[in-house]
Amino acid sequence: MPSPWSRPTVSPETSGLLIARAHEELIAGNDDRRLDDVRALVKDSWRRSLASLVGPEGLPSLDLASDELEAYRRAHPLAGVMDMIRALLLPGTAEESGVVVAVGDAAGRLLWVEGDRHIRALTGDMGFVAGANWAEDAVGTSAPGTALTLDRSVQIRGAEHFNRLVQPWSCTAAPVHDPETRRLLGVIDVTGGPEAVTPQAQLLVDATARAIESEILVARLRAQQAPPPKRSTPSRAVLRVLARDRAVLEAGGATAELSARHAEILLLLAVHREGLSAEALSEAVYGHAAVETLRPEMVRLRRALVPIAPRLVPASRPYRLPDGLETDAQHVLSLLDRGAHRVALAAYAGPVLPESDAPGVAEVRESVRSALREALIAEAGVDVLLAYADIADARDDEEVLRLCLRMLPARSPKRAGLVARLERLERLERLERLERE
Repeated sequence: MPSPWSRPTVSPETSGLLIARAHEELIAGNDDRRLDDVRALVKDSWRRSLASLVGPEGLPSLDLASDELEAYRRAHPLAGVMDMIRALLLPGTAEESGVVVAVGDAAGRLLWVEGDRHIRALTGDMGFVAGANWAEDAVGTSAPGTALTLDRSVQIRGAEHFNRLVQPWSCTAAPVHDPETRRLLGVIDVTGGPEAVTPQAQLLVDATARAIESEILVARLRAQQAPPPKRSTPSRAVLRVLARDRAVLEAGGATAELSARHAEILLLLAVHREGLSAEALSEAVYGHAAVETLRPEMVRLRRALVPIAPRLVPASRPYRLPDGLETDAQHVLSLLDRGAHRVALAAYAGPVLPESDAPGVAEVRESVRSALREALIAEAGVDVLLAYADIADARDDEEVLRLCLRMLPARSPKRAGLVARLERLERLERLERLERE
């Protein structure tokens, strides 16, 4: 079957060179008359991108990767219609179709990216890969992100993209909704050359979105007539310790608040998966070898865990957890390792067990705090760094504030607030020096 992606027979109404020049003037903060020739849809999206502090040459963050991406895709409502999407948008030999088809979730994260092998390799260099965040407030104007923002189908041609790295490409995207609630489920996008933004391309992508919604409804009706599947108890256990004095354990569908001491012990055993000797664990909890004090505490912890999480009852010699226990603190570190800085910052609710004075907990607390700070200083964009500067851990961090100031455009209205904060810190430092003298 031949590919539907034929070359367009008409050229864009406005030259790409003129649009590119208008884009440069807008980035520079100039009110250039060329902006009058840019489509209102694109111009409005550029301004939203500027307001979100999107960098004109930044790469998207990788919000989902590896096992996390696979698990999320399997559970996503669009997973069951992927064969239909391939049949409608990538007929024949998909690897030589001339376009790339991407399917994303409602937050703009790409879940599947398939199609022409050569184009996939080229677009991958700009971060157009599964797991990447292509929301408008993350990468600026693009068909997937802008279609989600406006909740309608969108075509973006070459220079109309806010990000310069994306300007060699053109794309058409349409949102997909839940057929009953009309809740936004995700977006489908076709990316390629000029053939990806013809009127026929928009009709095809729109029709595919409607066909997907109909198929989801049919599948749902069939499922309602089938006998309900047997429900299994979730095996995933999570210990939530960020910004909490009394940790919360979620296991097997149950939730329980732990005592401060039990939270400290479980956190340390979760971090030290290989286990800890009685001496090492007591030193991490009490600050000195106190095995005789630790042992009755372990008995009480076991009793507390039996009714809510029997698979987490610690074994001994060494003390260790027989089943895996995740923590929200380790989740932040995992996100940082994958470069998902924006998501990691959002997940960081605050310090680990902030009132705990257990040496082992203090070490974990500082390691998470410093890992977040170092990763954001080294790699994050200015919008994420500004958000970090507003949390308690970094509010008075002079290095972070000065870095934000250097990264902001010269005319940014946010500079004044940063300067005022730095001046306040300098005044406090002078007062402290005078008091010491």
